[in-house]
Amino acid sequence: MFGYIIVNKAEMKFKEFDIYHSYYCGICRDLKKKYGVCGQLSLSYDMTFLAILLTGLYEPQTCRESCKCIVHPFESHETRRNVFTEYAADMNMLFAYYKCQDDWEDEKKILKLAYGRLLEGKAGRLKAIYADKVRKINLLMQDFSDAEREKDTDIDALAGLFGRVMAEIMAVREDEWAENLRRLGFFLGKFIYLCDAYEDVEEDIRKGTPNPLKPRYASPDFEEECRTILTMMISECCKEFEKLPILENVEILRNILYSGVWGRYEAVREKRKKEHARVTSMGSEA
Repeated sequence: MFGYIIVNKAEMKFKEFDIYHSYYCGICRDLKKKYGVCGQLSLSYDMTFLAILLTGLYEPQTCRESCKCIVHPFESHETRRNVFTEYAADMNMLFAYYKCQDDWEDEKKILKLAYGRLLEGKAGRLKAIYADKVRKINLLMQDFSDAEREKDTDIDALAGLFGRVMAEIMAVREDEWAENLRRLGFFLGKFIYLCDAYEDVEEDIRKGTPNPLKPRYASPDFEEECRTILTMMISECCKEFEKLPILENVEILRNILYSGVWGRYEAVREKRKKEHARVTSMGSEA
């Protein structure tokens, strides 16, 4: 379920993208510092949103540096690091570990099993640092795995479980903003789960792997129904976001929530639409 919480680069100013990328690089450096190259391999853009959101809300002291790396060996680029890029790096590791577990359980991918074992060892310290949070997330992920294993088709319940996972990740502190952050995370998590199910439904039908959208896929209203549900989820997410007193980099965050999160959905929808049109055309010619 990685790759959904990203920017729409085409609608960003160059300066905004540079700031966004500097937080991404900051998370990368925190991953390397805390978990080594193994941790860096888990890096995704998704947690950059979390780091920028929490930075804008709590306004911590942020260290700005320039560095070179393996990906950009000849050109220095700016990085931004603070307590929330470090937190985002920790949550990135946790998510990557769960993703490996999920891939192993669903498709028995040996490489994912091996990488998951490495991540489990590296991320062991998280259980001590975030004991209560990790315990809650572990229980939710276990309920999620059990529901998928039993081929539960209650899409609202399944999306809700992942929403509660995201709620725990967003609520970094128990303070006046915790409830807003939990609700934002809850609806964002449901949106991500539903997008992922939408993207994978055809492949899951072929492979026989769990997906609560499979019973709905043959319906003529499938596309409209999915779009409506997704719009409702991200609307609730955005409603909670707008309640937060964030000024710093707010346009970057709005770019992600109002536009960026739809990128993969729109790409999948367009590809599926073209494929259906091609199949229909071949059938009419026959």
